Amino acid sequence: MTIKFSEEKLNAVKELIARYPEGKQKSALLPLLHMAQDEFGGWLDVPVMDYVAELLSIEPIEVYEVATFYSMFNMKPVGKYMFEVCQTGPCMVNGSDDIIDYIKNKLGITVGQTTPDGMFTLKTVECLGACGYAPMMQLGKTYREHLTKEKIDRIIDECRKNASVNN
Repeated sequence: MTIKFSEEKLNAVKELIARYPEGKQKSALLPLLHMAQDEFGGWLDVPVMDYVAELLSIEPIEVYEVATFYSMFNMKPVGKYMFEVCQTGPCMVNGSDDIIDYIKNKLGITVGQTTPDGMFTLKTVECLGACGYAPMMQLGKTYREHLTKEKIDRIIDECRKNASVNN
């Protein structure tokens, strides 16, 4: 498979790179990685990161360093729904460890794994900046706050229902 953005995306990439001064195109790396992850299956494999490096005229290692540093980038395939549970102090004090254990048991996976049906991935992340709503997680573009086992059950049911409607 050849890794290449659509013409529309390539135009967006060119616009993005043009925002930065000559020789500073690496500044476009984070948004470009987001675009690549969205476009190429929800994760960044080596050929995708190499393609991003080529677009920015930088060394592939520069892309790998950034992509592996941030938890928002996935280095392997992920499920349709990714539970990114905060594990920083305030969430932990308010029970995030119990929530993580509950999700692991409920879905039969460990942190970093995806359910066999490809539906759910469990990830732990550092502070999501919503300490007053602990324990919490990010699910797609939304935060789910004040988590309890019952709320987790409802979230899982909601995801399964949405998946069956959208198939």
